Amino acid sequence: MLKLIGLKQVRPAVLVIAPVAVLTLISATVLAMLLNRADSDSALTILVTGGLAYAAAVVLLVRFGLASIGKLEDLGLTDSLAAMPNRRALHLDYARLAPDQERALALLDLDGFKSVNDQYGHFVGDRLIKECAKLLSEVCGTEGRSYRLGGDEFAILVAGPIAGNILEGICHTLLSRLAEPILIDDRKLTIGASVGLSRSSRRDELSSSELLRRSDMAMYVSKEGGKNRCTWFSDDFDKNRDITQQVECDLREALRLQEFRLAYQPLVDAQSGDIVAVEALLRWHRSDGSMVSPGVFIPIAEKCGLIYPIGLWVLRKACREALNWDGIKLSINVSPAQLRNPEFPIELGHILEETGFPPARLELEVTETYLVTDPLVANRNLDVIRKFGVGIALDDFGTGYASIGFLRNFRFEKLKLDRTMVVDAGLDSGSLAMMASSIAVARAMDMSVTAEGVETEAQADLVRSAGCDQIQGWYYYKAITAPEIRAHLDELRHRNTTRNTRKCIGDRHGHVG
Repeated sequence: MLKLIGLKQVRPAVLVIAPVAVLTLISATVLAMLLNRADSDSALTILVTGGLAYAAAVVLLVRFGLASIGKLEDLGLTDSLAAMPNRRALHLDYARLAPDQERALALLDLDGFKSVNDQYGHFVGDRLIKECAKLLSEVCGTEGRSYRLGGDEFAILVAGPIAGNILEGICHTLLSRLAEPILIDDRKLTIGASVGLSRSSRRDELSSSELLRRSDMAMYVSKEGGKNRCTWFSDDFDKNRDITQQVECDLREALRLQEFRLAYQPLVDAQSGDIVAVEALLRWHRSDGSMVSPGVFIPIAEKCGLIYPIGLWVLRKACREALNWDGIKLSINVSPAQLRNPEFPIELGHILEETGFPPARLELEVTETYLVTDPLVANRNLDVIRKFGVGIALDDFGTGYASIGFLRNFRFEKLKLDRTMVVDAGLDSGSLAMMASSIAVARAMDMSVTAEGVETEAQADLVRSAGCDQIQGWYYYKAITAPEIRAHLDELRHRNTTRNTRKCIGDRHGHVG
C-alpha cells in the first residue's frame, strides 16, 4: 500500500514517464504499419531509422522533462513575492540536517505591517515585504538561512555548535536594522518585529513542526511584552497555554449560563461629593461560588475573540440597569477588539434603541494603546459613535505617551488620570507639575478631567485643588451593585430634598423677619 509521501514522489516523474509511454506507443504503431507494407531490405532500414528517431526523441523528452521537474520543484520551494525559501523548504532543510546537530529556529512577525497596508495599500506592503526579505538575507549571511512563511511572517534556521547564540545575535542585529526607516519611493516606513526563539539539541530531537510551534508561542509573548524584542521559548508557556485553554472553555460556558455580573464604581463631583457618574465593571462569579479576577479572564477573552460578545452583553446589561438613574452618566470600557469591528457602532446603535438609554448619558472609555496602533480604523468608528451623541473618554492617561497632537486628533470629551499619576503627584513636585499641566491641556481642549484611584483624603484634596472635575476611588466608593447604587441615589435625593426644604423655610423666615 502506497503512503502519501510515496505518491508525492511519484507525481513529478509522471512528467517524464507519461510522454515517453505515449511516444513509445505511437512509434510502435507506426513501425508496425510500415513493416507490414515493406519488403525485407526496406524493413531493416525502417527499423534502424525508426529506432534512432525513437531514441533521440526519448533523450529529448527525458532531458526537457527532468529540467521541467527541477523548475517545478524550485517553484514549490520558493516564495514568489519575497524570492526566498518558503515554509516547505524550511521543513525539507530541517529534515536534511544531521541528527546530532543543534538547531535553533526564530519566527519573526513584523510589527506595524498592517498599518502600512491600510494606509498605503497592498502594493506598498508588497514592496515592504521584499525589502524586509533582502534585509533578512543580509543579516543572516552564511550563518543562517531565512524563509518567508506567509503574510508578514518570516523564519530563520541556524544549525551547528552554539546555534542558539548565533541565532539570537542575528535577531538582535535585525531588530537594530529595523529601527531605521525603510525607504519605499519617497516614503519612510518604520516598522519593527516581534521574535520568538526555540532550539532543539541532539537529546530532544524535536521536529521542525514542534520547533515552529514553540517559536510561534514565544513570538506572541514578545508581542504581548511590548513588541520589537526577542523571547526564548519556555516550558512555562505550555503550562500557561493549558490554563488559558481551560479558562477559555469556562468563559464560553459562563457566557452561555450568564455567570457574569456587573458592579458599578461611582464618580463624584470634586466640589460637592455627589455621585454624577458610574463606571460599569465586569465580574465573573462561577457557579461553584468562586470568583475569577478580571485581570485573568479579560486578556484571555480578548485573545480568543470572546471579548466582543461579552462586551455587547455588558453594554446591554448596564444600559438596562442604569436607565432609571436620573441624570447619572454611565461609563463603560470598550476593548480594542470591539473598536476594530466595523459592526460595533451598528450594534451599539441597536442596543441604545432597544434599551431606550439616552446616548448623552453614555460614555465609552478607550485606552491609548489601541488608538496609537490602529488610528485610522479607531477614528472612523469613534466618529460614527459620536454621531449618536455618545461621549468618548481616554482611560489610564499618564501610563502611555499621548501627546497634545494625539489628544487634538481624537477629540476626547473626558480625560481620566491614571492612579499612578495621582500617587506620584503626592510624592514629588515634578509629578505634581506634570499632573497640573495635563489638566491645563485638557481644559484648553474643552475636556473634563477625572482622577482615578483616589484612596486618601490627601489625594482627594490634591486632585481637587489641581482642577479635576470628578474623582473616582475607594476614598469615596468601592465598586457596588446596581441596587446599592439605587439606594445611594435615593438617599442623596432625600438629603438634597431635605436641605432644599430647610433652605426654603429659612428663606421664608428671613423674608418674614
